[in-house]
Formats: sequence, structure tokens, C-alpha cells
Amino acid sequence: MAEPAHSDEPLLKTPLHAEHVALGARMVPFAGYDMPVQYPTGILTEHNWTREHAGLFDVSHMGQAFLVAEDKSHETVARALEALIPADVLNLKPNQQRYSQLLADDGGILDDLMVTRVGAPGHEGWLYLVVNASMKEQDYAHIQARLPKGVSLNRKDNLGLMALQGPSAETVLAKLSPEAAALSFMMSADVQIDGIWCHVSRSGYTGEDGFEISCQAEDAAKLWSKLLSDPEVKAIGLGARDSLRLEAGLCLYGHDIDTTTSPIEAGLIWSIQKRRREEGGFPGAERVQREIKDGASRVRVGIKPEGRAPAREGSAITTPDGREVGIVTSGGFGPTVNGPVAMGYVAKDMSAVGTDLHLIVRGKPLPAKVAAMPFAPHRYKR
Repeated sequence: MAEPAHSDEPLLKTPLHAEHVALGARMVPFAGYDMPVQYPTGILTEHNWTREHAGLFDVSHMGQAFLVAEDKSHETVARALEALIPADVLNLKPNQQRYSQLLADDGGILDDLMVTRVGAPGHEGWLYLVVNASMKEQDYAHIQARLPKGVSLNRKDNLGLMALQGPSAETVLAKLSPEAAALSFMMSADVQIDGIWCHVSRSGYTGEDGFEISCQAEDAAKLWSKLLSDPEVKAIGLGARDSLRLEAGLCLYGHDIDTTTSPIEAGLIWSIQKRRREEGGFPGAERVQREIKDGASRVRVGIKPEGRAPAREGSAITTPDGREVGIVTSGGFGPTVNGPVAMGYVAKDMSAVGTDLHLIVRGKPLPAKVAAMPFAPHRYKR
């Protein structure tokens, strides 16, 4: 779960670090930050609370930045980013958000990210980016080196970011900002919450309805406390964030997607809009278009092990007669499913739902089947 930090570098702290410590969180190194993996009630309780009520996650370790066109033209900034990612940025509406990937020249995934067209007056030609914590320095350097003249990257290290996720999230936020609570999925707004200016998007990475809320770092603790004051809201750590996103069938960068996987192999074709599939013009377009046309030789699938033993990342996937056909990239216990769940890559001819597989766990082959994802239904507010 945790990514080891380099021992010679001190761990960074998010603006909410003191809040986690005060709540009795177990802190672990993750992507160079000291982060809460769980609180005293434990991962299982936190997971179930998020599915049934509302969980509050500190995701301030993520990278937040703006791409800005000097000429204040959305087309200018959109085309600059479209040279790096396969999503249709040009046709984003103001305040609309999209999920995409930074691609290498061979079509491998350098990172996945969220892109929003800023809709605030006076911010024409601005895009808001959120990238993964473990990759943000590489991402920023990669983007910066490839921007055309007249478009600049403005990183924002003075912001906090939190995610309010679960079926009660809308009710909780409606008491503080009816405008934010009225957003539809993948739309955003700049609003005041308890006197604090925030950028709120209706999104998240748990499969539940919910919101991601960005604010100035100095306001983060006040906003965190305000949200936690609602009895429907509890603080949730990285452990439950991981089990929630696994049940939702969502990729974790560095595990389910990386420089060796393409968006098509990863089952992310839905994130590449029709115009970009046809026109190309992004790194790795030749491979992506070929895999769309002919199919990829391996694909990401959901896997349900039989029995109770979970298969962890790195477990080999074989046919029942022992031929190796893939590898598990994420695996664990799914509390909502009440059993083990996993994701991994298998040869295309082994990818149909219901296909019998074996997972090699502690040297023993355990029976499993290819399963449809998500394991727990998505509950986004469309």
C-alpha cells in the first residue's frame, strides 16, 4: 500500500498533518509524505462508513497546477495539452472536468491526471490539473519541457485538497454550499464554504458520489474541522481509499497502469473521445489507434478468487493447466463484496468474464474467475 520514501529525504507533511495526529491516525510514508493509513476504528470500519455515509480524505499530497495561455484563449491552452494527452480538451465546457493520461511516445502511461477548464471570470485560457503525488515532479518537468511559447505551467504548492465521498456527501455539502451540492458529475465550481473560497468538483476515486475540494493551505484545517463536525462525516485513511478504489475497478498509477501499459490495454478507451481516436496527434497515437482497431494483446480484467485468500500485487496468473498468462496488479479483501477481489493483465484470449484462472499465492495455485468490473456499483451523480 505505502510507497517507501527515500530514507535520506525528510517526509513532507500536508496542511492537515496535525489534524491526523490529533485524531490518532497511524501515519505511514506514502509518495514522500507522512500520510494517515488508518484511524483508530480501522480500515474495514472506514471503508463501510464511506459506502454508507460520508468519508473525508486528505489528498493534499496530490499535485495541483494551472496551465495558462498568455493570449487568454482556451483553444491555445487546449491544443498545448492535447499534444501531451489523448483526451478532447478543446471541447471541454467551462467548469467541466475530464480524466486522462500523460502518454510517452510509445503510448505507455507516464501518469494519469484530471483536467478542468477553469470557468471563473477573468481566467479564460486556464486549465486546472491534478496529478499523482508520486509523479508530480516528473509530470511538471515533462509538461514544462513540451509547452509551446505563450503557454506556462503554474504549479500551486500552497493548496490543500480533500475528498468528501459517499451517499451522504451531497446532503452534508448542501448545508454549507447549495451551489456546490447542485453540481453534476465531473463539473466544478468556485464557491465559498463557511467563508472559505474553494474550488469544488463533483468527482472522486471511490466509486461513490462525492466531491473534491481544493482550498488555500492555511484554510484547510478549518474546512476539515467544519466538514468533520457533521455526524455523517468521518476521517478516512489511505487503506480504505485503496480498498474502495479497488472495488470500484479504478486504476492506481504505478500498479495497474505505468509506462509499460497503454490506455487501451488498461481498459481506458472511454477516456479518449471520438475526435482524438480518429485524429490522433498525441504521443503514442499510432499504437493507441492500432490497438483500438485490432485489439490489444493483453487487457486489464477484474478477477474474483474463489475462497477467502486474497491475491496480492505481483501474483502470477495462470491457466488451470499451469500456463502463465498474466500478473495481478492490485488485490485485497473487498469489504463491500465480502471477499477477495483483484485486477490484473491477462492475454486477450483469457479475458472473457467467467474464464477459469489460477492465481499463484504463496506458491500454491488458487482457483479464480475473470469477473466484471466494477466489483461494487458506481454511484456517481450523472
